[in-house]
Formats: sequence, structure tokens, C-alpha cells
Amino acid sequence: MVRFLHTADWQLGMTRRYLGADAQPRFSAARVDAVRAIGSLAAARGCDFVVVCGDVFETNQVERQVVVRALDAMAATPEVTFYLLPGNHDPLDASSVFRSPTFVQHRPSNVVVLDRPGPMAVSPGLEIVAAPWTSKRPLTDLVGAAISELAVDGTQRVVVGHGAVDYLSPDSANPALIGSALVDQALERGQVHYVALGDRHSTTAVGRSGRAWYSGAPEATDFRETDPGNVLVVEMDDGSVSVDPVRVGTWEFVQYDAEVSGEADLDVLDAFLDGLPNKARTIVRLGLVGQLSLAEKARLDSMLAHHADLLGCLETWGRRIDLIVLPTEADYGDLELTGFAQTALTDLREQAESNADGNEVARDALALLVRLRGTA
Repeated sequence: MVRFLHTADWQLGMTRRYLGADAQPRFSAARVDAVRAIGSLAAARGCDFVVVCGDVFETNQVERQVVVRALDAMAATPEVTFYLLPGNHDPLDASSVFRSPTFVQHRPSNVVVLDRPGPMAVSPGLEIVAAPWTSKRPLTDLVGAAISELAVDGTQRVVVGHGAVDYLSPDSANPALIGSALVDQALERGQVHYVALGDRHSTTAVGRSGRAWYSGAPEATDFRETDPGNVLVVEMDDGSVSVDPVRVGTWEFVQYDAEVSGEADLDVLDAFLDGLPNKARTIVRLGLVGQLSLAEKARLDSMLAHHADLLGCLETWGRRIDLIVLPTEADYGDLELTGFAQTALTDLREQAESNADGNEVARDALALLVRLRGTA
């Protein structure tokens, strides 16, 4: 029986433009922490090795600190061997991070770069079949090329590849697409016994065999992903294969659409944001539609500012914002302004209630005025 851990798309060194100076370091540290957690999980589950199926690093130009921290995290479990496959983010080209002096100098003995296509012996009767990327835009199916000439000779083989599978890709003209039919045929013939893939950040089974998978990214990276944050513990035993997804991720990307047309709706939105667990590692994108008074808009702004201080990130999604602010007489009656402030209020009201350019800016200014007056 062979047991190993399948992971991919660590993308160490990744940054996100919407993360602030406080959240980005936490986001970066979590990705290295995930590497350490993967090693600990592999050791605890008795895995013989770990395969990392491409995009270990975000680019070949990551900072030195990213490289040494990653290697140190893998060195923490010396009994576990990590096999690293270059992918499209970190291809094995002339600028390869895997050939950099920093990587070469600090690489521990339990880290092996899969820098040659084809089979590599891991132990008697067991091979890894690697399909490394040597450029960002290969002109052929690298996985298909790596497995096409393999013999059926009783050797157990784990394919380690990276890239989009043909039927999951919107770009049918891409020459590097992985042919799912060829993968299924190789599995059926016994040329290979498990196909470990990277590139798709969502944990996904490939084909009809149950023996070809994308592990997904161990830490979420985007709102569009489905079930990220997993690694796969794989067992191969006398021709049978079992795949066990295990969650290691700690960050969440949450997209939430809310209709806000009064105090009750604001209560619901406030309760939703307040109920999110692990707020410091949660990134929220809000879509907002509805109609609010100035006082309600002021409450919304104050509420969002409060939750933004607690969350890893809170942003509104421009394409899904359709929020109308319609002032009521009650909004103005409670302000009790005089002098220049009352004159400014009158001017803003006239502009906000007109159809002229800038009326939305005027409404926002009125909402801010109500909010500031309420905190005075």
C-alpha cells in the first residue's frame, strides 16, 4: 500500500491589491503556515511523500525571504519528502526560482524538484511521472506526452501534472490542454494509477475514473473558487485508490449580495457580517441593491466601517451596487443646523434632488453630514 499527499498551487509570495498593510502580512504568513501544516499532516497520516503539482511560488521573481521561509517550512518534517513541480507561475525557464542561488543553497534534503519530464523511481515498484513546465506557454499537452509511452509492467505510477483539462477549459484552442480521454485511457490500461493535477484552485475530480484529481489550493485565493483550502490524502492498494480531502486552509473569500431597503434589512446585513467566524482571515465582497433614507445610509456607512476594521478585507462590488438614497423630511428635521452649515445643507439638498450631474455625489455628502451630525 502506498499513501501520499497531493497538493498544488501554493503560490507563495502572492499579494492581493485590496488587502491593507495589516492584512497582507497575515495572508502571506498563512500560506507558509499551510506548507508547515501539510508536512505535519503528511507525517501524522503516514504519507510516504508529498507531491506539489505546480505553482509552488507566485512567480520566479519572488523575494528571497519567501523562498527561505518555504524551504524552512518543508524542512520542519524531514521524514516527509516534498516533490515540487514547476508550473505556469514558476516554470523551469532561464529565470527559474528553482535554479536560483537562494533555493539551491537552502534546499533541504527532503525537497526534490521534478525538473525532468517522465518517470522517476521513488521506491521499488513505484514511480512519479513528472510533467514540468519549462515555459509559461507550452505548445503541447505535457501530461499526455509524459504518459503516452509508458509500459504496462506492474509498476505503480503517480502522474504529477499542471494545467487545464480540456473539458473544463473555456479556451478550446489552447495547445497545452490536458486531454481527459488520454488520461482515462492510461488509467484504464494500468499505465498509470493516479493523476495528480494542479492549476485549478477548486478541489475537483477529473474524468470518470475517480483516480484523477485537482487538489485545489491549500489556501483560498479568489471569490470564484469552489471548495478551496484542501489537500488530498491518497491511498493506492492493489489496484484500488481512495482519495480523502482534508481541509488545511484558514482564509475565506465570501461574496454576499444584500437587498437593503430599510432598517430591518440593515439589521440582517449587520447580523450576517457579525456572524462571520475568523473575521481577521475573511475577505468579503458585498453587492448592495435597494433604497435608503439619509439616516439609513449613514447607518450603513458606519456599519461597514466597523466591520471593515474587523475583517481581513471588506469591499463593495461596483458591478453589483445599485443603491438609491432618497432623503426624507425626517432626515433634515433632526439635524438642527444653523448658519453656514444650514446654507450648505440647503445647497446639497437642491443638488441631490435635481437631475444634474453630481447629484449622487451630493447625496453621498448629505449621508456623510447626517452620519457626522449623529456622532457629534
